Amino acid sequence: MTTQSNGPIRDLVGYGENPPHPQFPGGANVAVNLVVNYEEGSEYSHFLGDGENDSIAEVAYPFPREIRDLATESMYEYGSRVGVWRLLRLFEEFGINATFFACARAFEMNPDVATAARKLGHDLVSHGYRWEEHWRMTREEEAQRIHDAVESFKTTWGSAPNGWYCRYGPSVNTRELVAEHGGFLYDSDAYNDDLPYFTEVNKKRHLVVPYSLTYNDIQGTKAPGDFFEFARRGFDELWLEGERGAPKMMSVGLHPRLIGQAGRTNALREFIEHCQTKGKVWFARRDDIASLWMSQFG
Repeated sequence: MTTQSNGPIRDLVGYGENPPHPQFPGGANVAVNLVVNYEEGSEYSHFLGDGENDSIAEVAYPFPREIRDLATESMYEYGSRVGVWRLLRLFEEFGINATFFACARAFEMNPDVATAARKLGHDLVSHGYRWEEHWRMTREEEAQRIHDAVESFKTTWGSAPNGWYCRYGPSVNTRELVAEHGGFLYDSDAYNDDLPYFTEVNKKRHLVVPYSLTYNDIQGTKAPGDFFEFARRGFDELWLEGERGAPKMMSVGLHPRLIGQAGRTNALREFIEHCQTKGKVWFARRDDIASLWMSQFG
């Protein structure tokens, strides 16, 4: 049964007890998508003309909203100056590809990151023009933001992104605007499944590749082992489901200013090593998962 208001239809049933069984490369039980949320330089700050500062950094310090917070700005800078390069080296070491959920403004501030990530074979999902809440915008403002982001990525990344993902949550207009803009294979503005699925937008099929905030580096900001333990347990349970004939995907969210700190990178290293040792894992880009879904179920 579904309920509906303005915006997308709400579906509380999904696949139910009969999920599809994707055939992942190599007979993998789990498709793990490592997601680098590259936001540094696009966050709320007085430097960019905002009347507030972002606060998802090392400490939750009650800094006055009305003045520039140089400490938090500096913590974000660590992500682009150091953290993202540590992650890129780690991925290259293990021979795996990740997905960049990137803000266009962040790449404009440091285009070398876009160049390096694309050269190394990672893929791109638009995380908006800036790290801002789309649900605060009018429909017209949001449509312009989507356009601005895509045009910016054509310059910094070298092509338009294949996927779309808003900060935290979309507006009631986002999915329709993404479909109307064209050029996107899918969006990831949902947290409601362990597998991709098709929905309908303006009477056309539209692919959703859900994301997750559960297996996220913020879980281990104080004790990196907590992140490893949480992610490992999730992977092991999904692996068992795949071994029993129901493969799943797993999204692991990473932020260069957080996981890019050496102690937390070590926990990510442990997780990757655990997955590869266990075997039957496909470290996949989000585009690869979307393309596989379209070919097998489209």
